[in-house]
Amino acid sequence: MSKFNSRTQSAVAVGPVRTTTHTPTTTTFEGGAAYVREPRGELLLFALTNMVGEAAFYESADARDRRFRDLVHDVAAEDPAWMRGFIGWLRDAAGMRSASLVAAAEAVFARLTLGLHGENRAIVDAALRRPDEPGEMLAYWTATHGRSLPKPVKRGVADAAARLFTERALLKYDTAGKGFRFADVLELTHASPAADKPWQGELFRHAIDRRHGRDENVPERLRVVAANRALRAEAAEDPSVLLAADRLRAAGMTWEDVLSLAGSRLDKARLWEAIVPSMGVMALIRNLRNFDEAGLSDEVAQEVARRIADPATIASSRLFPYRFLSAYRAAPSLRWGHALDQALAASTANVPALPGRTLVLVDTSGSMSSYVSAKSKVTHADIGALFGVALAHRGAEVDLVGFADRHFTHRITRGGSALRDIEAFCGRNGEVGHGTETVAALKATYKGHDRVVLVSDMQAFRYAGSGAAGVSVSDAIPANVPMFGVNTTGYAPAVIASGTRNRYEIGGFSDKLFTLMEVLSKGGDAGWPWE
Repeated sequence: MSKFNSRTQSAVAVGPVRTTTHTPTTTTFEGGAAYVREPRGELLLFALTNMVGEAAFYESADARDRRFRDLVHDVAAEDPAWMRGFIGWLRDAAGMRSASLVAAAEAVFARLTLGLHGENRAIVDAALRRPDEPGEMLAYWTATHGRSLPKPVKRGVADAAARLFTERALLKYDTAGKGFRFADVLELTHASPAADKPWQGELFRHAIDRRHGRDENVPERLRVVAANRALRAEAAEDPSVLLAADRLRAAGMTWEDVLSLAGSRLDKARLWEAIVPSMGVMALIRNLRNFDEAGLSDEVAQEVARRIADPATIASSRLFPYRFLSAYRAAPSLRWGHALDQALAASTANVPALPGRTLVLVDTSGSMSSYVSAKSKVTHADIGALFGVALAHRGAEVDLVGFADRHFTHRITRGGSALRDIEAFCGRNGEVGHGTETVAALKATYKGHDRVVLVSDMQAFRYAGSGAAGVSVSDAIPANVPMFGVNTTGYAPAVIASGTRNRYEIGGFSDKLFTLMEVLSKGGDAGWPWE
């Protein structure tokens, strides 16, 4: 009889992140049974959570940076085409600026050290998407690998300069506080103006003149630069000119510039009303407290709220969902709440509505209380709560559970505010201890669900059972039930045997990888996100 080729035999979906074995071969930082991932999968998960130069609960900053570099070196030598696609996706879709820049620099360094050519110039260019990043790349390279710039680095940075340098970029990013100014980038890389930008030659020359203090005259084609200079001169005599919103926009003025020029000479509410039309969504949500404290009018506040809530605006901003949680916590008034709720919904649009019954387990252990970065007040536990609540709001039958030493079931408000539900969940952190008894929580809460989603840093405690390492998280529920791990930190030990039947791991701070979950949950294979 036919054993495999039958109508009842279903294919097993396969994800891109895979472990090297189907049985545990190592342990977590807390002694739980763990697996080793294949290098490309480990690099993907690590890069999605790596803020570069930042410590994590179980790893020092130096240890994390060293592990990241080593992974990049190994993969870049073996698969440069994969590396180029990965870096471009990491920077564009996943929004990881520092990690993509370091990955590009270290990939090229490793390949040049081994005498490998081809792809190197494109790898550098793939990481640079904002006008200040060519200078960032040169700063990182010279600080890490010396002042000698290899040709692929020069050419990749020069390509980015021609693509990114504009008048508004010069005014915003070419500041005295930068170690590498626009002129330094141009002079070190010998960048040529883009053929389709006839004004760029004059911009490049002006940037160099500006760097060396000989920019008395502004070229005729550089109308934004000229308008900026004229407005600054007028504002020194009459600050009221800064209240003209159209002039601020035409002069490429940033909100920081305007506040600095005005000082205490103008009413803050009127000043913000002039600045708001020129501000991007990130600047808007960062300044909600300032708007309230200045007494911004309800009419202008409604326009700010409309822009914050606009799905197209949020999609193009590529802001991490946790930015809206942070803004919600910082804003003193209630008038921003609904707009931020809508923005959060738009920023988690890739979180799927999963059919059937889903168990969502969110780690609230002590290690999850560490901050995402030194500059952020958002913790990994906040990230877990955000994605847990987002999944619960998408699904009709979701059991949302927090766990540490023990576990608790959390009810969400149907049709209510996701931000309020996240705050309510976070308010229960510490309620059930500070350990990471993941296996015990799974065994206690799994009740025939169609799938399990685990949001955690994946550093489970050892669970007593057969074998020296105990029972693994991967084996805590039946093998025929899909388990999706959402990794918030990117540690090397893996508690899910991803790549085996019904076991998958995704990660990061963006909702982009949830597209993989949707594909996999429907039984389809999911390759690397950029392929």
